[in-house]
Amino acid sequence: MKKEYIHLRPYLLLWGTQSLSGLGSAMTNFALVIWLYQRSGSALETALLSICSYAPYVLTSIFAGALSDRWNKKRTMLACDSLAALCTILVLALLKAGRLEPWHMYLLNGVNGLMNTVQQPAGDVAATLLTPKEYYQKTSGLRSLSQSLITILTPAIATALFSFSGMDLVIAVDLCTFAIAFCALAFFISIPEPPQKEKAQEKLLSSARAGLRWLQKNPLILHLILFLACINLVASAFNATLPAFILPRENGGETILGLVNAFEGIAALAGSVTATLLPKPKNRIRVICLSLIVSMSTENFLLAFGRSPWIWCLGSILGWLSIPLMNANLDVVFRSSIPTEMQGRVYSCRNTLQFFTIPLGYFLGGLLVDRVFEPFLSVHPSGLPALLFGSGKGAGAAAMLFVLGISGVLVCAVFRHILKDYTFLE
Repeated sequence: MKKEYIHLRPYLLLWGTQSLSGLGSAMTNFALVIWLYQRSGSALETALLSICSYAPYVLTSIFAGALSDRWNKKRTMLACDSLAALCTILVLALLKAGRLEPWHMYLLNGVNGLMNTVQQPAGDVAATLLTPKEYYQKTSGLRSLSQSLITILTPAIATALFSFSGMDLVIAVDLCTFAIAFCALAFFISIPEPPQKEKAQEKLLSSARAGLRWLQKNPLILHLILFLACINLVASAFNATLPAFILPRENGGETILGLVNAFEGIAALAGSVTATLLPKPKNRIRVICLSLIVSMSTENFLLAFGRSPWIWCLGSILGWLSIPLMNANLDVVFRSSIPTEMQGRVYSCRNTLQFFTIPLGYFLGGLLVDRVFEPFLSVHPSGLPALLFGSGKGAGAAAMLFVLGISGVLVCAVFRHILKDYTFLE
């Protein structure tokens, strides 16, 4: 254990401090959602925060990866984190002046999304460079663990800080976590650079194309990316639908929404611990497919047909318990298959292809609930739809969850068939 700690000490310091900073950023984002919803009462305006975060991420990821491969990883991460912190300071300044408007938040979220676009591939490559290959699965599990803890802790801590002293205290805590992560990376972590080879002479556009060409020659990775793109479309539409499903229900409300989210985080935490401790599976591709089938075939249907908050919490557990296991195995497949000197470019192509469906899903989820399913259920308050999904506001969102469940299962069935003949050799 001591030997393992020595090998992983730089990675653990980077992981721990960056996770702490991620918690601070997530608390600010959560508190801003509360602030905006209290002000506007619009789910669509709130969803636009996520859309504005992901739009630049999707549009510029391919070029950001090329830049990330050219630039020093440590300096890139420090610069991106600093600019993101500056955006947070601007939010605080506008709040204190009483001039914060939704369009300010959308613009600043867009800048944050752009910084994340450049920072993430640099961070992914840094994690690979700091991790011996035999520890890939363990460190992948640790990353899922930190994401789960952030999911669990963010609503509780952010709500408590927001209730006690408003946005000022939330942002102050966020900036403190940024300072800790910045100092740790700047002064205590040394990140080696991968071999440069011929990429130093490549033009930016050619460098970006190299990632796409690599994916074309490696269909297993490409199909996995497309699989996750379809899953992300369903999952982001689910995220846009969930508040509209729980908040207006007679036995729902803000507390129940928080409870369902908390069980999501607890399930993800349990799954992360399991992914960290489990031995290497015989077939990582099969684990990825089965994990997503379990998730898609449980949560959506239990929420759509369930009438009790505890059924919704059970659905949240079943939907998220296997996701960290999927993420850990997917991460090992990617990091083991993609050459280190190509990872920045390939990961950025992955970001564009895999995540472009997220803003689309948020938009479609909100649009279909508001303009299709809720109006349909309101003019058909009886009969089979009401029997299946209930009546009143929120019934349309339940119908939307049912459609998303069907869509998710079909996506898993199609890609399981596509991937069944692939083998992955570590």
